[in-house]
Amino acid sequence: MSKICKITGKRPLVGNNVSKANNKTKRRQLPNLQNKKIFVPELGKSVRIKVSTSALKSIDKEGLMVFLKKKKLTLSDIL
Repeated sequence: MSKICKITGKRPLVGNNVSKANNKTKRRQLPNLQNKKIFVPELGKSVRIKVSTSALKSIDKEGLMVFLKKKKLTLSDIL
C-alpha cells in the first residue's frame, strides 16, 4: 500500500536518527495520511481518497473541486 497523498503528492522522507554518541541510522518520516470519504456536491456522490491532513484541512475550507482546480488536477486524476 503506497504512502503517497493523492492530491498533494506528499511521500515519505528519509533522514537519520542521531544518537548521543553521534551514531547515525536511517529512518523514514511518513506523511500523516488518512483514508477519507468526501462528498462532492457537483457529482452528487461521495469519493474515497487517501489524503494528507494538511490537504484535508484545505478541502474542508474550500471544497474538493476548488482545491483540485487550484492544484490543476481533475477528479479522474485522484481516483
